[in-house]
Amino acid sequence: MSETKVFLLPDLGEGLTEAELVNWLVSVGDEIRVDQPIAEVETAKSMVEVPSPYAGTVTALHGEPGQTLDVGKPLISVTPIGQPDAVAEPGETKVSDAGPVETEAADTYREEEKAGSGNVLIGYGTPGGHGVPRRTRARRASTTSMAKPVASVRPPTVIEPAGIPGADLSDLRTRVPGKLGAVISPLVRRMAREHGVDLDEVRGSGDSGLIMRRDVEAAIKAPERQIPQRNGSPAPELDESPSGVDSRSRLAIASRTPVRGVRKAVAANMTRSRSEIPEATVWVDVDATALVELRAGLKKGGTHAPGLLAFIARFVTAGLKKYPELNTRIETAPDGSQEIIAFEGINLGFAAQTDRGLMVPSIRSAEKLSARELDAEIRRLTDVVRQGKATPNELGSGTFTLNNYGVFGVDGSAAIINYPEVAILGVGRIIDKPWVVNGELAVRKVTELTLTFDHRVCDGGTAGGFLRFVADAIENPASMVADI
Repeated sequence: MSETKVFLLPDLGEGLTEAELVNWLVSVGDEIRVDQPIAEVETAKSMVEVPSPYAGTVTALHGEPGQTLDVGKPLISVTPIGQPDAVAEPGETKVSDAGPVETEAADTYREEEKAGSGNVLIGYGTPGGHGVPRRTRARRASTTSMAKPVASVRPPTVIEPAGIPGADLSDLRTRVPGKLGAVISPLVRRMAREHGVDLDEVRGSGDSGLIMRRDVEAAIKAPERQIPQRNGSPAPELDESPSGVDSRSRLAIASRTPVRGVRKAVAANMTRSRSEIPEATVWVDVDATALVELRAGLKKGGTHAPGLLAFIARFVTAGLKKYPELNTRIETAPDGSQEIIAFEGINLGFAAQTDRGLMVPSIRSAEKLSARELDAEIRRLTDVVRQGKATPNELGSGTFTLNNYGVFGVDGSAAIINYPEVAILGVGRIIDKPWVVNGELAVRKVTELTLTFDHRVCDGGTAGGFLRFVADAIENPASMVADI
């Protein structure tokens, strides 16, 4: 049998450890070339097409659309051109006659270099690229065929889940074939754990009593199912009854949506922010009439008028240069000590709502840009993230975030800081309100600014000073522009 090349899911950047397989672009038996896109995957950052570093015949696809794959796990198997095809059976990982397939990252670099791949992903780049090679050794694939795994098991052998994405090695225990509880799939184990199914009580319908996914699903739907008791403690009440009714609200459950992709990343980041950052919030109402009139005058003059958010972004960068404490982050050393990290420049992030959820692209070196240049970058990055084409460099590298939630028709919000940043400025809707001008009541264009900040990096005086600086710039934009 010829040697089969196994392409592992590469590191897609920014330390991401997993990706959701959206769609296969090739099928088993297809002839592919180097750099040909083979799959679309969605990370917590963006949608990515993964190119193949090998040319040859596709012999196996390791995963199904909708499945979450771990970085470093097999993605696709390819038989090089000029060698006989060795198409794997479903669920089987093919290996060389000479021994197991090498999965060390360094070997992958060498194979890709020989293949001549120019379509480089982070962690799979050819030498000379900008990425730093990673030499973390992945688990070697087992030579045991996964097509009929249980038939070859002899207690107390431990079955290695080669080629199965998301395998939980800490909970893989071999069970005696033909008895209750024989299972090797980590996906089946995870499903059983999540639904409180005791695998020892499940009779498998697969070969030699292997427990399949359908068996666990049947156990989940079985009437009068109870979560097993542990340490003699009473079993907790089930959230769902066999009829699909929540036991606490007694309402029918309409649907269940997995938390994954962007939503999973946002949830993790926001939870960490609220749990680790001692935040405080200050706010102020601002008369934005002069700024609105300034922009209207530019439009009448026939010149390109930046959006109001671009003007505010320019005021924010000027304010951060005056109050640099808000353009920092806190890092914790291994010994538990903390230090405040300051930056020479400003990467200004801004919140953008997309079909995939809330994204925060950042404008790099924003302090060097004019209001018009900031406006162009805001429009470009908004379009990029909404198409799902933002790069890791354009996401997750901000040092301060600007959030325009006024587009949703609200006045204020105690926003959650975009960890690991230390502050976020929110801008509410601009509406007509009664306002006192020179001792007389007038109707003015008013908005609310809300600053949420990490109290560890500064006190209220600094936060208030920055907020007042931006507010004064909005109320007197002509004089402020002359100074910045």
